[in-house]
Amino acid sequence: QVQLVESGGGLVQSGGSLRLSCAASGISDRIFTMAWYRQAPEKLRELVAHITSGGSSNYAGSVKGRFAISRDVAKNTVFLQMNSLKPEDTAVYYCNIITWGPHVYWGQGTQVTVSS
Repeated sequence: QVQLVESGGGLVQSGGSLRLSCAASGISDRIFTMAWYRQAPEKLRELVAHITSGGSSNYAGSVKGRFAISRDVAKNTVFLQMNSLKPEDTAVYYCNIITWGPHVYWGQGTQVTVSS
């Protein structure tokens, strides 16, 4: 059974930092991409950042220069370092993994709240 376990969310003041982690287990085929999405209340889920199996990464314009995605290939874990957080970054953050199967997996979400 595939599980994506996220951690690291919480409440932080504007300008602060958080580091999200997502550890995947039970995945039997090779991972193609790992990504972080977020969904704010009454808004659509949006892509925040993703990283390919080759190590290339891309970011949403609103987080570029503030957030950094990285991964530990051996541990099937993806991280999101979030710096200079703003109130508009408040959302539930979801880990996403796509394999070469192809299969798509989602984490349960972790709340990030940035106070002004």
